[in-house]
Formats: sequence, C-alpha cells, structure tokens
Amino acid sequence: MNGRYEQLRALAGEIWDIEKASGLLSWDEETGMPPGGAHARAEQKATLQRLAHERWISDELAELLEELRQFEAEHDHDSDEASLVRVMRHDHEKARRVPVELHAEIVRAGSLGYQAWLEARAREDFSVLLPHLERNLELRRRYVECFGPQDDPYDPLLDDYEPGMKTSDVDPVFEQLKAALVPMIAAVKEAEPVDDSCLRGYFPLDAQRRFSVWVMEHWGYDPATWRLDGTVHPFATAFATTDIRLTTRFQPDHLGGVIACLHEFGHGIYERQVSPTLERTPLASGVSAAMHESQSRMWENLVGRSLATWRVFYPKLQEELPQFADVPLTTFHRAINKVQPSLVRTEADEVTYNLHVILRYEIERELLSGTLALADLPDAFNAKMRDYLGLDPPDLVRGVLQDAHWSDLGFGYFPTYSLGNVISVQIWERAQNDLGDLEEQFERGEFGALRDWLGEHVHRFGRKFTAAETVQRTAGGPIDPAPYVAYLERKLRDVFGAAVGAS
Repeated sequence: MNGRYEQLRALAGEIWDIEKASGLLSWDEETGMPPGGAHARAEQKATLQRLAHERWISDELAELLEELRQFEAEHDHDSDEASLVRVMRHDHEKARRVPVELHAEIVRAGSLGYQAWLEARAREDFSVLLPHLERNLELRRRYVECFGPQDDPYDPLLDDYEPGMKTSDVDPVFEQLKAALVPMIAAVKEAEPVDDSCLRGYFPLDAQRRFSVWVMEHWGYDPATWRLDGTVHPFATAFATTDIRLTTRFQPDHLGGVIACLHEFGHGIYERQVSPTLERTPLASGVSAAMHESQSRMWENLVGRSLATWRVFYPKLQEELPQFADVPLTTFHRAINKVQPSLVRTEADEVTYNLHVILRYEIERELLSGTLALADLPDAFNAKMRDYLGLDPPDLVRGVLQDAHWSDLGFGYFPTYSLGNVISVQIWERAQNDLGDLEEQFERGEFGALRDWLGEHVHRFGRKFTAAETVQRTAGGPIDPAPYVAYLERKLRDVFGAAVGAS
C-alpha cells in the first residue's frame, strides 16, 4: 500500500488519540470530577485540543493530502482509503481557517462555562453564568469571522454539527413542523385527558438502574464494552468502538432517567457498530449530530415507547417497581406517551419536544446577530416558552438554566435534535420495508434484526459519507418532515382517538 497513505493513517491515529484523551477528560468532568478541579481541567483540555489542532493544520498533513490526490482517485469512492483522504482533507481545510489559540480558548472557556452553569443552577443565579456567556459569545463571533462573509452567521456553527447544512435548509423543515405540531397539540387538549399519575411516586434508584441495564442488554448493551454512569445532564460518548460510555440522571420521583437510558443507548449503539477497520481515524464516529440523534430518538421513541416493546419489558418493570403491579399495561403505555406541554426539554413528549428545540434555535440566532442581549436571555426564554408551549417557568432551573448546551454557547447543536426526529422515521420506514413488521418482532422480544440492519445500513460507515449522502442512501431521499408528521398523527390517533391528528 502507498507509503504516504500509511503516514496519513498514522497521523490520523495520533490526532484521534489526542482528541479522545481530551474527550475522556470531558467525560470525567461531567461524571466524577470534584468542582475544585475545574480550572485545572479547563487548561488540560485546552492543551490537548491545541495539540490536536496543530496537527490538523500542519504543513505535514497538507503535503500528505496533496500527494495523495491521485491515490484517492484510484480508489473507489466508498473505500476506506478514499474516504479517509476525503474526510481528512475536509477537516484540514476547515481547521486551517481557525487560529490555534482561538480554538484552544474556545475549549478552555467552554469548560469553565460548564462549571459555572452547575454553580448557577445550584444557586439559581443567572449572574454566575452571565460573564462566561459573554466571553463565549465573543469567541463564537470571532470563530464565525474566520470563515469570511456568510449568508447567515449561524451557518459555520451549524456546519460544525451538521456538515454542509445551512440555516436556509433548516428553516423550511422547522416551518413545516410548526405548522403541523400546533394543531396537533390543540387537538390533544380537546381529547380525553390521559391519566399519568402512575408515573409519579417514589422509585428507588437502584431498581431504576437494574431495570434500565436489563432493557439495554436485550438491545445490545454489553458490560464488557459499555458502562453507565450518573451525571447532571445525560449524554453518551465513545473512546473506541469497544468503549461506549452512557450517562443518565435517575431521580426518585419519576422515570425520566430510565427513558434517558433508552435514548442514550441509541447514541451508543451507533458508535459501537462503526466498522473496526475505521478505528483510530476521523471516520470512526457518527457522521453528524442529526444522524446521531436519529438513532437515539428511534430507540427512545419508535422502539422504547412502543406498546409491543412494553409487552415484553413491563413484567420486569413490575418486578423491580412493585407499585406498577396493579397498573394495567395500557394505562402505563398511554402515560409514557402522553402529550402535554412541559417545562423541561429532556422530559418533553414526542410532539411538544420539537417546539422546545425550535425556540432555542431562534434564540441562538438572535443572540449571535445581536438582536437579543445576553442579559435579557432569561426573560426572552420565558417569553418563548409562553408563546410556544403556554408555560411560564417558575424558576431558572426549569427555565434558561435547564440545558448544559448553552454553558459554552455551542450554537448549532440544538436544531439537530429535531432534524434527527425527522430522519429517524425516514430510516424506520425503510427498515420496515426490508425487515417486515417490526412490532411483531418486538412482541417476541426480538430486537436484533433492527439493530443489525442499522449496523449494516448506517452505523458501520461512520463518517465515510456526508450526512446528506447517508440519508439518501439509507432512507432513499433527502430529509423530509412528511413521514415524521404522519407518524405522529398515527400515534396520536392510536393513543388519544381518531379525532386527534386527523389530516
């Protein structure tokens, strides 16, 4: 094999190792680090990210990529070799626009912002976080300037999470979603109320954990390559295809931590099923945030909230939490699928969840453009909650401080949640066409066919193809909200009655 390609592969592995070491520090920061370690951790992460960035923009990498143009052309577009050269060229060219010190400072300030967010939540004091937000907004604007004139300053930030996508692509999708969701929510309000009282009570944390791990083991969780830890804001990460880290937040008065496990499993299985041939290269991860979210929302909602799934899992839940012993399965199922505006995004139902996302997307663009001042963010957030969901947050923790994602002003991430919802149903329908009735399989406790199909058609490719190419190859067309809207309408009719969601 071409010696220069082997050098490229070696450099890719070195960058990968540095970035994963930085990621491990981030995982520890959010799961076990004592608060006193915050400043030292920020410096450690900044140092590692500086080292990685220096390699991304190095003349050595530029020369390798130039010399490998013919090598790339001689290999099939779908090959690991051509894909690695192509993706590293893309990442190199984007990284070269950003000065090393700016990149390091963004990492440093983001880490400090996260710790300030934790303190602000504990003290219910937005002023604790505000100086960090001001610093991070300044850095984001400097980052955007690195890419020259843009149709919208939000585009370079969105591109970090959804490469190739622009706000002009997102806006029509969100407009279609809003047009469909508002009447759905209005129709639900007119339907017979769903009794979800069974979901409130005292649920021992150890029982919740045992049940969650048991469910995920049926789906593909293996303690030899996975682990589950606690955190304030649930997330998933991976340091290798054989080192998958999930986190959740079990709380004694509701089952939100259990549902979060189902969600994070979808992220984890994506990383677990990337082809081992891509290990220690930039190809060995999900292609985009929306594609990642499509997998987590599929396992959380299309699988995890399915009546067929709970026919298998509910007896185990009743065993672990005896207070459900006298609760009929249909009552429990309706409760976990209840549609009702709620304050916290991560606890929102499938329908109203998207409005939580859309209002954050709109606020981010206003902050970046300067039409909204950071000092006015809490009031602006509350106003959007009233306009979109008819709710007024009673405190900051259930208001503007509920999400970790704004602690570093990582603009561009929130819209990928709803984009992932849309893509999840497009992929689901293609899987159903290939595999037959998935609900029947779930009732028999068989989840492997779906998991393996996703591995074959989505996961194993990692970043070999762009997000748009991945959707086209997997779902047979570009991103399209129509299947997702139709899915929600069908589900609402099933749960609430024929009058709800009729189009």
